[in-house]
Amino acid sequence: MVSRSTGDQFSDDEGFESQAGDHADSKKRSGLSLKARAVSYLSRREHTRAELARKLAAYADSPEQVDELLDVLAKEGWQSDERYVQGIIHSKAPAHGSIRIIHTLRQQGLNDDQITLAREQLKETELERAQEVWSKKFAGKGLALNGSEYAKQARFLAARGFSHEIIRQVLKSSGEDEDL
Repeated sequence: MVSRSTGDQFSDDEGFESQAGDHADSKKRSGLSLKARAVSYLSRREHTRAELARKLAAYADSPEQVDELLDVLAKEGWQSDERYVQGIIHSKAPAHGSIRIIHTLRQQGLNDDQITLAREQLKETELERAQEVWSKKFAGKGLALNGSEYAKQARFLAARGFSHEIIRQVLKSSGEDEDL
């Protein structure tokens, strides 16, 4: 039973009083358990281990508690960095190059081994993906007849995260490389 007293204070039967200033402490005490909070995050979308640790740190008593929970979640199959990588590749690869995707993976705190595997997987289809992105944007506009049009198309592909070598191959194979 909760009874109101005057001002911003609330008290309950156990004698716990909280004020507006105690928000940080009540944030840790109230609500979901740490595991329930983690599963809630993971049910919405995949998270890397580092990202999930960062989000849960505010609700844990110690960093060790977070590490133990993350080990349990990985063992039970709730959290997987490999699954996260595959999801990012699947969603971003049709429109973006390897450079941009690898940058996204690095920002999420993935280790170098996982990034190397992703890079190798992306490298296999890089040229085909770049040609597809180029054709969606420029195929109907015809050949790049001058240097400024070539540069425009190259900048577009570079902004999407394709390497200079791939850009040169795409623009050459589409008949647009005129030794500029």
